Amino acid sequence: MKLLKKSSFIYLKNIPLRGMFFVLILALFFLPQLSISQNVTNNTDSVKKHSPKLATLLSTAVPGLGQAYNKKYWKIPIIYAGMGYCVYMTRRDNKLYKDFKKTYLDLYYSSNQDSTVYLYGVGYTLSGLESGKNYYQRYRDLFVIFTAGLYLMNIIDANVDAHLFDFDISDDISMRIAPSAIDGGMAGPVAGFKISLRL
Repeated sequence: MKLLKKSSFIYLKNIPLRGMFFVLILALFFLPQLSISQNVTNNTDSVKKHSPKLATLLSTAVPGLGQAYNKKYWKIPIIYAGMGYCVYMTRRDNKLYKDFKKTYLDLYYSSNQDSTVYLYGVGYTLSGLESGKNYYQRYRDLFVIFTAGLYLMNIIDANVDAHLFDFDISDDISMRIAPSAIDGGMAGPVAGFKISLRL
């Protein structure tokens, strides 16, 4: 990597595209954090708040990172186990779909379409191969949708947890019932109960 200095600018020559992409990703991660910390340090009266926006961005970039930011570490293995299973099943069903499709097309264009073909130790006719091809295609597509759904749920969960991060969950919950006079309009005051909940 050569650095060429002209006036006050530094020019980079012969940097691979991967390196520029890596620098861009790092900048996207740290610029929001720097702007949040600048806002907090400029105003000494404010307390640093937990940022739902940052949790959402982190979880969007790397699944589970928003949960780590929210200190919900127990959710990370669940996310990766679910997504790993869905990706595994997608790849498995895609391989089986391709195998059934290739065997189906070979038998379809052969001179003897009524024969039985063995695939994975099981004999299939032309209609059986077509059913298997459609079956694995359908489940491959479903697992792609499940993977995308888990990814979106990961992002939504990180956002909601960040919003509820500062929520007070103390044990001071009480209920008071007291007698009270309620304005009854033209009938005058009416006796009743007043219920107060303290959460």
